[in-house]
Amino acid sequence: MADIYQNTFNFDIRPAIGGQDFLVAFSNQKAVEWFDRWPDWHVPAIIIYGVAGCGKSHLANLFKIKSGALLITPSLLEEVGVSRILENETSCIVDDAEIGVDEETLLHLYNGLASAGGHLLMTAAKPPGLWGISLKDLESRLKSMPCVEIGLPDDRLLEAVFAKYFADRQLLVGADVVSYLLPRIERSLSMAQKIVEKIDQHSLAAGRKVTLPLVRQVLASNFD
Repeated sequence: MADIYQNTFNFDIRPAIGGQDFLVAFSNQKAVEWFDRWPDWHVPAIIIYGVAGCGKSHLANLFKIKSGALLITPSLLEEVGVSRILENETSCIVDDAEIGVDEETLLHLYNGLASAGGHLLMTAAKPPGLWGISLKDLESRLKSMPCVEIGLPDDRLLEAVFAKYFADRQLLVGADVVSYLLPRIERSLSMAQKIVEKIDQHSLAAGRKVTLPLVRQVLASNFD
């Protein structure tokens, strides 16, 4: 049985600079290029979008660590207000920007950061043209921003991600296990993480190594 760790990284997948737990592949390369380039952006704001589980929130969190950016949440805005935030911050993140912040506030935040030479990273499920923006000034600003999609992970990235998640839990797994999982799961990084967690739990509970029969049982259990 071949060990999946022997050849996991023999293809063009690498950690993001400053983000060793975020693997780079074709589906997320453009977004990671922006992450790697910061603070040398030629624009005050960018948008990264993609379906749930594609890794955009993970990348935003790495950007938070790298840049010291403040994560803007509805509760923070209610408690502090955008004007107070702009007095103290030069880089901010708005996750789920199309639903998490009202249009006037988002425009105020963008304008304040732009005028101060700061940066704003926004994530969303859809490109801004599909947000249904009614505020014309905000719509104009959004159209001027770089907008980068993170696609669904391909087999090579999922294979590397599975290898990493299993290694993080110190689980030795054969290549046959990963090959079995790839065509049978929802194509998202969050689902891969959830499956590895359940496999680990079943392995510990049963006192068994992670083998193909055990993985079949986990998938058949619908993760109960």
